Amino acid sequence: MDVLTPHPLPHAARLLAAGEMVAVPTPRWYMLCARAADPAATSAIFRAKQRPTAKPLLLLLDSPATAEILFDLSTDARLLTGGLWPGDLALRLPWKPAVEPVAAVGSPALVGCPDGVLGQLVALAGEPLAAAVCSISTPAAGEKDHPALTAGQVAVFQRTTMRAGIAAVVDGGICPHGRHMTIVDCPAVAAARLEREGTVHARAVEAALAPAGGPHVG
Repeated sequence: MDVLTPHPLPHAARLLAAGEMVAVPTPRWYMLCARAADPAATSAIFRAKQRPTAKPLLLLLDSPATAEILFDLSTDARLLTGGLWPGDLALRLPWKPAVEPVAAVGSPALVGCPDGVLGQLVALAGEPLAAAVCSISTPAAGEKDHPALTAGQVAVFQRTTMRAGIAAVVDGGICPHGRHMTIVDCPAVAAARLEREGTVHARAVEAALAPAGGPHVG
């Protein structure tokens, strides 16, 4: 497994284009990433995490404009993408009827538009990426595995999962937050609903949705 600093991100993008899996830092923890359109590459994420294929992956986009192309966005969804993307907010979005859903991320899809190093890599890749936290999924993990907060912990994950198949890790230092993304469910014809509060505060979601009357807190 190569260890890359953030500067040679084009190399990481080339690995992704070749169907490889790459670990990338966020402010929260390291994420395993692969081309969303490549079933073999997304299968590698499921295998590495020992994750049931019935539990979809996160879809990462480069911009709100790409979300407009792929998904049926409500007024609330547009307010959230305009106010809080890029960032640590994920939206549960329905695909447009004419768009074939990506199997690995399911329907509706959980969609993010990251900032920082991961956002730069999505832009360089030039296409959506599928992603999941670098850790073994429960219940397979029991109490023995935790999300990787350093590149060294990604290397340990690689060794302890019998060579998970990570081609490279982009070393972004220590991830300080250690919390999940905030998730908002955005149906096409109903009000947005706060599904899980994480790094993006519920009041920030409320502020973004203020023109539409705010979210229904779930």
